[in-house]
Amino acid sequence: MAKSGFLDRTLAQLRGAWKDIAGRGKFTLRPDLPDDDKGRLRAAMSECLEGRGGEVSARARAADLGRAYLTLNAAGRSRFLTLMAQDFATDRAVVDQAIAAVSDAEEGEARMRAEGALSRALVSPRQKLLMQFNGLPEGIKFLVDLRGDILQIRHTDPALKGLDSDLKNLLRSWFDIGFLNLETITWDAPATLLEKLMAYEAVHEIQSWDDLKNRLDSDRRCFAFFHPNMPNEPLIFLEVALVNGMADNIQTLLDEQAPVSDPDHADTAIFYSISNAQLGLSGISFGDFLIKRVVDSLTSEVKSLKNFATLSPVPGFRAWLTELLDKGDETLLTAAEAKVLAKHSFADSGNEALRSLLKIAWHEDATTAELLKRPLCRLCARYLLMEKHGNGPVDPVARFHLRNGASIERINWLADTSQRGLNESAGMMVNYRYRLDMIEANHEAFTGEGLISASKAVTAMEQTK
Repeated sequence: MAKSGFLDRTLAQLRGAWKDIAGRGKFTLRPDLPDDDKGRLRAAMSECLEGRGGEVSARARAADLGRAYLTLNAAGRSRFLTLMAQDFATDRAVVDQAIAAVSDAEEGEARMRAEGALSRALVSPRQKLLMQFNGLPEGIKFLVDLRGDILQIRHTDPALKGLDSDLKNLLRSWFDIGFLNLETITWDAPATLLEKLMAYEAVHEIQSWDDLKNRLDSDRRCFAFFHPNMPNEPLIFLEVALVNGMADNIQTLLDEQAPVSDPDHADTAIFYSISNAQLGLSGISFGDFLIKRVVDSLTSEVKSLKNFATLSPVPGFRAWLTELLDKGDETLLTAAEAKVLAKHSFADSGNEALRSLLKIAWHEDATTAELLKRPLCRLCARYLLMEKHGNGPVDPVARFHLRNGASIERINWLADTSQRGLNESAGMMVNYRYRLDMIEANHEAFTGEGLISASKAVTAMEQTK
């Protein structure tokens, strides 16, 4: 579902909320912020930092500046942010002097004063400017969206990376987990919130209102974190199915025609989608806390639950496999697999056969699918267990769940036959299992030594040649 509708309403709400605060609102900028507008913008930013006229005047200037930003197009916003990043950075000379003063200071009170001066010198003018927006109605939402804009362009100028770092540090402190509220979203929630769920769903697209209603039925749960200053905006949300047994197919799990099961007799909670709803909060992790809080909530609510697991995509698997095929990696297939696949597709080699088969609707032909099952499952296990990014798996979903204390329980064949599932994961999905008595041990082993907890079935799959 397109986001443009409610994003336009959000912008309108911001402009409306700041209209009275901004006073006469005479400060305007042309949409693309041409060069002859930049001098006026620089002066307006400087006035915001001067603090003349007390708190009311300061809020009015900040609101005026924010409303002007909201009228800019993409090019104008890029120029606005670049100017803020470049012209209102820390004064390096002042910082260097403060560092020297700390080095020269005697211990005791003199040292404390010097360290305080250094701390103040490191707070950039742009950071102080950002903090002024936080005092406005809906100001924190404005700053979250502002960082979303910065993330889109920060590669264009090194100074923008500094601005991003300043804002990210502010948001990290304001969005500390202790400030967040966990809420259950039901079909009775306001329509505007339900509309946002449909737009923000990042794993399995919500196709319709009926699809959403199915996901919020009595045997389903949707949990989300909210911030007190953004009560109508989910930060991250987790969709859960209460079932019997370990779910192994997402189309079956989300089938709108399937009968509703009795949640009071479910033995397994399947976390099938976790979506970050705010681009501007990228890099500020809530997911691990969300899963732990949800487990606690479900354990309290549904006494019959014994198992907690995910049904997760393997989003980098197909790209990884394609890259190795393109490089001619001869370790991908066993001799027997290569021979069978080459014969089946009349190809000169197993790699050529695998590459060509993956480009067609291979999953719709039972014979082809059966021939691919063993090599693809084995390669998926290799990808998850052996392919590394630093000290962890190259797959981002695997890194997330293993870091949180889960184990790789099962690799599921043809578990997602949507076009996205085939393009990204070759139809594979994984159950990451959260064993309540092993979460801490798994977490420590993974973060400390890079050890991956996996079931015997998964490790045996990778070792099969």
